[in-house]
Amino acid sequence: MTGTGRLIAVVGPSGVGKDSLMDALIAAQPGLARARRVITRPASAGGEAFEGVSEAEFQRRKAAGAFALSWRAHGLFYGIPVETVAAVTQGAEILANLSRGALAEAAALYPSVHVLSVTAPPEVLVERLAHRGRETQADIARRLARPAAAPPPGVPVTRIENAGPIEDAVAAACAALGLTR
Repeated sequence: MTGTGRLIAVVGPSGVGKDSLMDALIAAQPGLARARRVITRPASAGGEAFEGVSEAEFQRRKAAGAFALSWRAHGLFYGIPVETVAAVTQGAEILANLSRGALAEAAALYPSVHVLSVTAPPEVLVERLAHRGRETQADIARRLARPAAAPPPGVPVTRIENAGPIEDAVAAACAALGLTR
């Protein structure tokens, strides 16, 4: 690929199925790639494939310029490796699970960013979060009460409902992104 690619920022509340949607999109669109996040939680915590590091290691890497984007959420630090900038510049389309609070920085760094804002009804989120077993009921309530940050002006945002069959969410995302199925 040559030319400018695109960062596809996948955002939404915990439990909405961002990782499931990203996996299904990559299966449906093999040309898509996924940014592997660096997170300050043990790799044994499950969920997406990520690199688990200590907070000290994360801060060392951040100071060394290893992250294109980084943020703190839910008591953890998250980073998107700087290699994603080069990949997008070389024409890759990269899916990245981002914090809504990191969208302005992402839009400044990646002019071709497109946001997929994944949603589901609150009762679906509660059930999914409880099922994954990483948080208490109080933690889940706090996550769901957190207000969503508004996307930066001028950034394309598509709302994707992910409460039914994953194929429906994939079809909606592919249509929004101009990808053929």
